[in-house]
Amino acid sequence: MSNVLKIVTTILFDADSIGEIVASLLYIAGLWKILEKSGLKGWRALIPWVREYEVSRCAKREPEGRVFCFVSFLITMLNVFMIVSDRVAPVDASKGITPELPSTGTIMVLFVLNVALALVAFVYGARIFAGLAEMFGRKKIWVVLWVFSSIRFIPALLWGFKKEYQPAMQASDIKAEMARLATHGRVEVMDEGLTVNLKERSVHEFLNKKVLLKDIHMSIPQGHMVLLLGGSGAGKSTYVNAINGYEKAKAEVMLNRRNMYTQYDKMQYEVGFVPQMDMLRGKDKVLTTLLDAAKLRLPMDVDARQRRARVDEVMEIFGLTEVQDNLVEKLSGGQRKRLSISIEFLSNPSLFILDEPDSGLDAVMARELFTQLRRIADDGKIVIAISHTPDRVIDLFDDVIVLAKGSTGTGRLAWYGSIEDARVFFGRQRMEEIVKAVNQKSEGGEGLADEFVMRYAEVQHA
Repeated sequence: MSNVLKIVTTILFDADSIGEIVASLLYIAGLWKILEKSGLKGWRALIPWVREYEVSRCAKREPEGRVFCFVSFLITMLNVFMIVSDRVAPVDASKGITPELPSTGTIMVLFVLNVALALVAFVYGARIFAGLAEMFGRKKIWVVLWVFSSIRFIPALLWGFKKEYQPAMQASDIKAEMARLATHGRVEVMDEGLTVNLKERSVHEFLNKKVLLKDIHMSIPQGHMVLLLGGSGAGKSTYVNAINGYEKAKAEVMLNRRNMYTQYDKMQYEVGFVPQMDMLRGKDKVLTTLLDAAKLRLPMDVDARQRRARVDEVMEIFGLTEVQDNLVEKLSGGQRKRLSISIEFLSNPSLFILDEPDSGLDAVMARELFTQLRRIADDGKIVIAISHTPDRVIDLFDDVIVLAKGSTGTGRLAWYGSIEDARVFFGRQRMEEIVKAVNQKSEGGEGLADEFVMRYAEVQHA
């Protein structure tokens, strides 16, 4: 083949011999049918690199698919570069012209790079094809046939053209069912409390629009302490950021009948957000830390005497008065958490959001911290907390929000309501068991997210 023909066949088929081209064409034909069986567009199997990504969508392994697709692109470009570099200049001995050969160092670098990329592609390809085997209800031994490009046309043709090979779930079916059951109707805006009508939070990622959250509607009354649960990638942080206005969604977020999005400049101090990792300066004293924070969080017309009074009040509430002259780096884990919360509490927010405030704390310290949060809620505030070990303090919460990422990769509402009702709904006593139920099987869960999301939607429609 000429160099041009080699480049074309390398890009289109990742092949440079007649036999490999035929194998690639058979693979594409089988893959076309597999995509159609999975409710996707079969013609995308014709597009180099895109077809690898589409396989990952069939396998519900989109994150791995993005990496695999990118690495496949790099491998192809490297092969094209090597083909182009392989051109040898004409040899004319009479004029002393000899071929220009690549240096040994260049050859070694290209070899190592090619091997490294091939290993990455092998690992991520194996993950994708293992997911595809699971989706088609086949044993993982099939992965052996899928990972080698020269023989993967065999399972592709079998799974694509034989009727008995069917995916357990079609992406199009799930989307249609979710759309049918989704709660698009708004909940009534509360006079006092938090009302969330979130239609969608999405980003554009790679070749597709990726919907992170969809159809989440709820009203949380004042004085409620709410646990926010969800498996990995279910959208807990996205949901929190949508509520506090940090990342706006297609949503209406109302706090005490004021719009968080349209009045963000005025409302931002109505929300206190405590991230998992603090940004405290270890060499500052506790009192200095709070006084500096008060200058930022209290209105400009509050004078120094009033700021100090508010700082003293907050230190008393969170038990920091006795350590006000201590350096931050000398505080215990529990004291440091309370200091982070105190900073956000200075402005006396109506809504308090905390991301794993008990992370790194033992059971006694966690209990003490959540008891203090319970007092804040009892004072008429709304407290929303994310925790991965909630069962040790679950009696302090009023309600629980459960977000679940189903087979479409979108976070949805699987439950919002009381703790006891959640136990009945999920048929599990412990909150950690509920998270395991909605987690994907690939993450050690039971893979029941779709079931519970649809069941909850039916309850709401009833």
